[in-house]
Amino acid sequence: MARTVVFVAVLAWAALAGIAPAKADVVVNISISRQSMTVTIDGMDRFVWPVSTARRGYVTPTGSYRVQSMHKMHYSSLFNDAPMPFTIFFHGHYAIHGTYEVKKLGRPASAGCIRLHPDNARFLFDLVKERGPMSLQVVLES
Repeated sequence: MARTVVFVAVLAWAALAGIAPAKADVVVNISISRQSMTVTIDGMDRFVWPVSTARRGYVTPTGSYRVQSMHKMHYSSLFNDAPMPFTIFFHGHYAIHGTYEVKKLGRPASAGCIRLHPDNARFLFDLVKERGPMSLQVVLES
């Protein structure tokens, strides 16, 4: 009983002090059907970039995710050490990363990851690194 009272008191104090659960201040909304990513920073849409998601025979997952890990340069262990610059993993082996196949942006071309122009991937990577991985929410819609 005493523990419950203390717990409730701490929750009440946190609410009064304005302490709230962490929220994302960077949200990337990826539209698989439009092959685009909208980057929202501090509640304002700032960029819309073309992307490539899964080509026929592969899947890009839908849902809402957080950062699992980040790597300035990653080489795919699943696809012949393919270079993946500015990689942000969000769901198992699925990631947002730069691509050197920029002519394919705007249409399905990947094995499931979200490919970006390397300049855009670098910007997003640096922004999330500066603000912290918990600042990013990744939302994928069909």
